[in-house]
Amino acid sequence: MKYVIGVDLGTSAVKLLLVDQQGNAVEQISKAYPLIHEKNGYSEQDPQHWVEQTAAGIKELLNIFGGDPAAIEGISFSGQMHGLVLLDEDNEVLRPAILWNDTRTTAECQLIYDGVGRERLLEITKNPALEGFTLPKILWVRKNEPELFKKVKSFVLPKDYLRYKITGNLQMEFSDAAGTLLLDITQKQWSQEICELLELDVDICPPLVNSHDEVGTVQEAFADVSGLALTTRVFAGGADNACGAIGAGILQEGKTLCSIGTSGVVLSYEAKGNKDFGGKVHYFNHAVPGAFYTMGVTLAAGYSLSWFKDAFASETSFDELLSDIHTVPAGSNGLVFTPYLVGERTPHADAAIRGSFIGMDGSHRRKDFARAVLEGITFSLHESISIFRDSGKTIDTIVSIGGGAQNEEWLQMQADIFDAKIIRHTSEQGPGMGAAMLAAFGCSWFQTLQECADAFLQEDQQYLPIEENVLAYRRLFPLYQEVYGSTRELNVKLSEFRK
Repeated sequence: MKYVIGVDLGTSAVKLLLVDQQGNAVEQISKAYPLIHEKNGYSEQDPQHWVEQTAAGIKELLNIFGGDPAAIEGISFSGQMHGLVLLDEDNEVLRPAILWNDTRTTAECQLIYDGVGRERLLEITKNPALEGFTLPKILWVRKNEPELFKKVKSFVLPKDYLRYKITGNLQMEFSDAAGTLLLDITQKQWSQEICELLELDVDICPPLVNSHDEVGTVQEAFADVSGLALTTRVFAGGADNACGAIGAGILQEGKTLCSIGTSGVVLSYEAKGNKDFGGKVHYFNHAVPGAFYTMGVTLAAGYSLSWFKDAFASETSFDELLSDIHTVPAGSNGLVFTPYLVGERTPHADAAIRGSFIGMDGSHRRKDFARAVLEGITFSLHESISIFRDSGKTIDTIVSIGGGAQNEEWLQMQADIFDAKIIRHTSEQGPGMGAAMLAAFGCSWFQTLQECADAFLQEDQQYLPIEENVLAYRRLFPLYQEVYGSTRELNVKLSEFRK
């Protein structure tokens, strides 16, 4: 039996998945690492922690596995998007990585618009300038750390740095490069025009490869600390959302994914890169050869539920917290929650907005608040689905993964709010499975990724919309949408009181 490993390099931990040729997750390990929050809005990580914890996790995985490491034919990667890793001429890290959820770069986003122009930026990159993307981070370092920036020879994203430390080869693949604001999405090349307009040397952009490309084998130094065989083939991998889509079978037109983790994503397959969403949603290269995907993001999806639990029910498990939400009707007895705890991405792209509970009265109990939090998260995701539908896309079947797929009431709520059939898979491994599938495809276990998905993924359960709830949520959704406009200026004024 042969195996592959899928490495999912997340924001809080690296997750490692050992998968056999039938698509079974034989073993899995998770290794955490810390975040660095020096100031409000700052979010950084030490890239060396990724390498150390991945090596330690693989070693532990192999010890549990107990088989011959040479039986692991390939390894590939999923990674948190947008994070900036700056390297010097010796490919040594110059500073902690600035992560996707860092919001210090508002002024740099305006600088990009001033230098490139909003419309031209959308034409080239298909995406607006947002604080989370990589290019604003590069410009921030250039302005605020000029002496350090003089030493910059190259930049990569988190999983690309990890892969470099495994193989000794430095590249970036298209699905992650698409989230930098430096890639010409349709031409699949770095934008010389953007670099010139912003006075950046295009040579700091690394060579580009496809997600399924073999980019090397394991270096001896990494083999020594991890236990991997030198013969294990290494494949480029993809951005976490692209790999999550592969792991959920979003591999052809009409397929849509709802992923609820710390942040939330609604992602839909696009065969071509020529649609125009006007920057309302993200438009990225897929990890599927030649394909693309559109994506809307809720910044605080699962995080909103975690925050609520920690703040108001810290001694309670998630199962207990949600145990009686089925007794609360659709609409949470007139209570509405907006999940803007850390700002919002789609459709508002507003770093200053903050969350709200609207409609509280003395009759509300914790179960009403818990259901309202789930409804608010789902309404936020539904805004992306509405944009897709307004563009002419048919969305009637959605694969749900992540924390939102672990609770049956929440799955039914998704069916009712999205007014679509919700599918949950038997084994939901998310981006790690997508990374493993890229390795399996790269190793020629299958002729196409779709063949791999047909073999690896099985449907567990379907949730169909309940008409009574659909009608209730159709009335409530426009009221939810009004909250943003009604609280936007108020939140700007409140910002001076936040510590």
